[in-house]
Amino acid sequence: MRRKTRIRNLRADKKSLPTTILLVSLAIVFSLIGLIFVFEASSIRALQATGDSFHFLKLQLRWIGLGIVAMIFFSVYNYKQLYYFAFPLMAGVIILLLVVLIPSIGQQVGGARRWIDLGIITIQPTEFAKLAAIIYLASWFSKKEKNRFTPFLILTGFLMGLILLQPDMGTAIIIFALSVIMYFLAGQQLQYLLGLIPISIGGFIALIFAAPYRLRRLTAFLNPSEDPLGVGFHINQILISLSEGGFTGRGFGASRQKYLFLPEAHTDSIFAIMGEELGFVGGVLIIFFYVVLLFKLYEIYNATSDHFGKLLIGGIFTFFGLQVMINLGGMVNLMPLTGVTLPFLSYGGSSMITSFMLLGVAINVARQAKLSKN
Repeated sequence: MRRKTRIRNLRADKKSLPTTILLVSLAIVFSLIGLIFVFEASSIRALQATGDSFHFLKLQLRWIGLGIVAMIFFSVYNYKQLYYFAFPLMAGVIILLLVVLIPSIGQQVGGARRWIDLGIITIQPTEFAKLAAIIYLASWFSKKEKNRFTPFLILTGFLMGLILLQPDMGTAIIIFALSVIMYFLAGQQLQYLLGLIPISIGGFIALIFAAPYRLRRLTAFLNPSEDPLGVGFHINQILISLSEGGFTGRGFGASRQKYLFLPEAHTDSIFAIMGEELGFVGGVLIIFFYVVLLFKLYEIYNATSDHFGKLLIGGIFTFFGLQVMINLGGMVNLMPLTGVTLPFLSYGGSSMITSFMLLGVAINVARQAKLSKN
């Protein structure tokens, strides 16, 4: 019996090998490209701040290494066991979201309190909140229950409330959209979602007008030239980067905007530096590879019969799709800038590890999907 099980596992591994190779290759290629541009975009700032132009490069390399280890672990660890860790993971993330708000613990940068400095590493709890939301909602919705729309709204609202207190509007939007889409994929009382649409739109409009800086960002989005040296400075510098890149780009290493003109050049604005150096062709190629990643996740979703696994993949697909759409939408001024990172490319340890972990889960689900078909 054990021999037959081993044979089935080997056959499943062989069938899922192309998917595994593709997903791993995309993650590593993305992260290495991002590593190069993170160094380019951050070297001057790092030299001024720390005296070491390689400071952010070294940190990002460490995050990539930890991320690869995490991806390998979650690709071999049976994803079905995550069901039992869903509640402790969500509870732990909620504690971290509360702890980061404590002034003596939470690290404040640029008016936002989003990081916890642990000495050796600095973590951003909101990134892990996305991971926790996917696993918790997938485990919750994998079992049939009645009348859980209200508890679902309470949980989602509570998470969003903690994130908005930091404040982090971009992540709050992602948590909301991710939760609603997973609720939809689970087929839970879909009629309630229709009533949620006008309420959520009204709520987000109220949040924008409740904070002056959010209203200024919206004004900059609608009219970037109104205050080019003030609130519109960031988006104007992004548009300058992309426009100067032209069709084929200035050439590798030739960006001018990286010389402290472009704010957050190595984090959420990394695509602007890439667009300036690689041009329209390079930008389209990056987007194409993201489309390939999303399409492969969609294929895994269709191939998965296990309800828990299907919801996990649905959440992972939504996570990557939202991150890419919101970040790139902000770069080309189709959406207001929100500070959302670009998966695998932007600088950031918590974001990098979360992306690798979710891809590892996707690989594991793909393997189990092949196994169930044998």
